[in-house]
Amino acid sequence: MSTELLINVTPSETRVAMIEAGTLQEVHVERESKRGIVGNIYKGRVSRVLPGMQAAFVDIGLEKAAFLHASDIVPHTECVAENEKQQFQVLDISELVRQGQDLVVQVVKDPLGTKGARLTTDVTLPSRYLVFMPGAAHVGVSQRIESEKERDRLKKVVSHHCDDLGGFIIRTAAEGATEDEVAQDAAFLKHLWRKVLERRVKNKPKSMLYGELGLAQRILRDFVSTELDCIQVDSRLGFEKLKEFTDEFVPELSEKLEYYSGEQPIFDLFDTESEIQRSLDRKVELKSGGYLIIDQTEAMTTVDINTGAFVGRRNLEETIFNTNIEATKAIARQLRLRNLGGIIIIDFIDMASEDHQRRVLLALEQALSYDRVKTNINGFTQLGLIEMTRKRTRESIEHVLCGTCPTCEGRGSVKTVESVCYEILREITRVNRAYDADRFVVYVAPAVADALGGDEYHALAELEVFIGKQVKIKGEPLYVQEQFDVVMM
Repeated sequence: MSTELLINVTPSETRVAMIEAGTLQEVHVERESKRGIVGNIYKGRVSRVLPGMQAAFVDIGLEKAAFLHASDIVPHTECVAENEKQQFQVLDISELVRQGQDLVVQVVKDPLGTKGARLTTDVTLPSRYLVFMPGAAHVGVSQRIESEKERDRLKKVVSHHCDDLGGFIIRTAAEGATEDEVAQDAAFLKHLWRKVLERRVKNKPKSMLYGELGLAQRILRDFVSTELDCIQVDSRLGFEKLKEFTDEFVPELSEKLEYYSGEQPIFDLFDTESEIQRSLDRKVELKSGGYLIIDQTEAMTTVDINTGAFVGRRNLEETIFNTNIEATKAIARQLRLRNLGGIIIIDFIDMASEDHQRRVLLALEQALSYDRVKTNINGFTQLGLIEMTRKRTRESIEHVLCGTCPTCEGRGSVKTVESVCYEILREITRVNRAYDADRFVVYVAPAVADALGGDEYHALAELEVFIGKQVKIKGEPLYVQEQFDVVMM
């Protein structure tokens, strides 16, 4: 199965699409304005020590000096003397750093308002499966990996890569990862740290030694063990940066990197742009005529399967079974494409046959086996629903591209034209009782104006008789359906 990455780069946004067998499977989006500097490593210089606050200000080359608290200075850094590493505790800031001292620090909190960035000397480098800890020779394992057998396996694999340079923490995502995948991550992180050490010697104070990887670089780092056929980038500058990155850190991907210079926008290839737009719809059409309804809420995501126009060729039970089987592949793809995580409830069409239920469950497990993100299926409940979870790795595509609707304010629905008409009539009555007006002018959305001049005209006429005043309706093209203003004249 051929796999391609399409990378669309603009000054304000980077988008990456993963195409498998000509079909869009994953979309990643990063906006420059939301990247921040958390994770960046700097060679800073202590500009001021504040014993009263047990903190120091460090100049890292930004507009505002960054903040380093005594509790964020850890034993295995150059700030702490050897004799203090034996039994470390938070000491007086004056004993830990001095004004004019150069430090290697990492940003743990972005600058906010008048406050500068928050720093730590406990530098770490994350990758997909591991976190590298310079100067620490041990291996830690995420508590979320519950299987003792898997914990022991991963610890044994990773321990071979620990040396004087540092140790590792095994992340939850490493559960089930192969030895080669973990080894590639470890080699990548150690190579990265060696570059940081080189730059620490060469670079002047108040300079960045390492910038948290951008989206395109992170994707290439995470896909290094994937069988990629081609990586196309539509920006010459973006291509050159990625080429420099792959040559230095993941040379096995360099020959697959291509600059895309076609006249057609890169995301028009494989209908990618349209597929992204369709990923925001609630309804997903199936080829048979059935469809899915996908609703993402704060607590969970629900998926409902319907036969729709699919009537089948044999009997109802076969029609239902075939629709459910087709839906399993569509569901697996949509979870990846939309990056839906957390609790997911799937309401397959009710099946009387236990054999059909078993086969649908197996089909779903098979479809989800291609997902790089960890999933866990709990099977059918007594109500005939499938409960499953999918690890949250980043924001869903809907949360990245969309915001709360200003019209319905997140309700997911708006009042009908009829309801708005009656609300307007009630408001006119209320205002008439409270204030003395000669007549009224009401500004409304075009659809509401049409209704008050048509189907609801009799109600408006009765109100005019009741209050003894003229009411004039004016349609405003820019008004949304629930919006209106009652003006006294």
